Amino acid sequence: MRMVDSSVTLLAVDDDPSSLDLFASALEQKGLEIVTTCDPEEGLNLVLKRRPQIVLVDLIMPTMSGLDFLDRVVERDPAIDVVLITGHYSTDSAVKAIQRGACDYLTKPVDIAALRERIGSLIAEHQRRNRAQRLDGEVLDASQFEGIIGHSPQMLEVFTRIRRVAPHFRTVLITGDTGTGKELVARALHRLGPASAGRMVVANCAAIPENLIESELFGHTRGSFTGAIQDKLGLFEHADQGVLFLDELGELPLPAQTKLLRAVQQQEIQRIGSSTPQHVDVRIVAATNRDLRQQVRNRQFRDDLFYRLSMVEIRLPVLADRREDLPLLTRHFVKHFAEEYGKWIDGLTRRAELALARYRWPGNVRELENAIGHACMMTDGRKIDVCNLPDYLHGQFAQADGNDDSLLSLEEIQRLHTRRVVERMNGDKAEAAAILGVSRATLYRLLSDKVR
Repeated sequence: MRMVDSSVTLLAVDDDPSSLDLFASALEQKGLEIVTTCDPEEGLNLVLKRRPQIVLVDLIMPTMSGLDFLDRVVERDPAIDVVLITGHYSTDSAVKAIQRGACDYLTKPVDIAALRERIGSLIAEHQRRNRAQRLDGEVLDASQFEGIIGHSPQMLEVFTRIRRVAPHFRTVLITGDTGTGKELVARALHRLGPASAGRMVVANCAAIPENLIESELFGHTRGSFTGAIQDKLGLFEHADQGVLFLDELGELPLPAQTKLLRAVQQQEIQRIGSSTPQHVDVRIVAATNRDLRQQVRNRQFRDDLFYRLSMVEIRLPVLADRREDLPLLTRHFVKHFAEEYGKWIDGLTRRAELALARYRWPGNVRELENAIGHACMMTDGRKIDVCNLPDYLHGQFAQADGNDDSLLSLEEIQRLHTRRVVERMNGDKAEAAAILGVSRATLYRLLSDKVR
């Protein structure tokens, strides 16, 4: 993963060497590395090797047009700011360039003062983003608690409960939808609790066949049933002096609940086939995505076991209820997978961020992790774009706002969509221009025209 710094690389591609010399001398400044080439194919290779933040490219070149070069740059890394330069200006070509992802369109002979001002503003924007990334990194570090990410009020309350409960608990019930991080909370309770020197043993109650539950939890002696060829320790014995994490507790059948209750209450287990009870010292953390209170009312779960386990309950919020944590979680997963895959990824494009923000995340943090892992695997660029996200997220960026625009002209839809993006960005026109792929001048023109 790329380390964030304040330096900026600019690539200039033009078949005229004198133009390249002019760009290099006019733009030379501290903190800016300038790379030039007369060959567009070499320029595309330099895009991959040098990862420039800014590209200047001539529109008319003998072996490849500037628009084709633009398309291939955007395909490789949509976060690069591409400025097209031409001596043959036309409104049509300028509009096409902006629509295809260019950030600006300048004419030859180049006004050096205007070029310096435009490139200076792009450099300042990249340096601002770098500073923001450094601050985001500091916020991410400050928002981690025992491997759990969050700074929303809901998660801060969860962290407080973990701190208060961990030193004293004998039993804890963790509730929350699938993918909200129940096992992470269990591990935090173990690490911060008095049994941290012992092991934490995980029992997935939903994965144990019903006829083997008692054997898995309490063990058996040799010959106690067909196939019992040797003595077997149960999970309670494995967790002695430590923590037993009973995941998906709501899937446990009623007969097994009865036997579990005795083990939890008495701290005593008895292997199948043995007449001798054994004492254990085990702290219990149970987790479920089911409504155990409703199951108790429906006589699907023992009320005495429920009350025993739920002396302390920690409820985890769904991701849709703590959306302020989404950027933090996204950055955490990007960093993790970039390091795992050995890639140079430092974030998402604004379009990709918007797609993630619009989605409801029914699978919660686990679904987000899988989506970012997929995107990091698919991208070849510095930024993750919408096309790198799983297919089901592609439509989130382009989805309509629910209004009927079917009878509007293309021009009216363009203006209306521009206003909607600015509104979604809370009036931040720089952000809106970046998402739309247009210059700020174009954005202001679209905002100033009235939709007829």
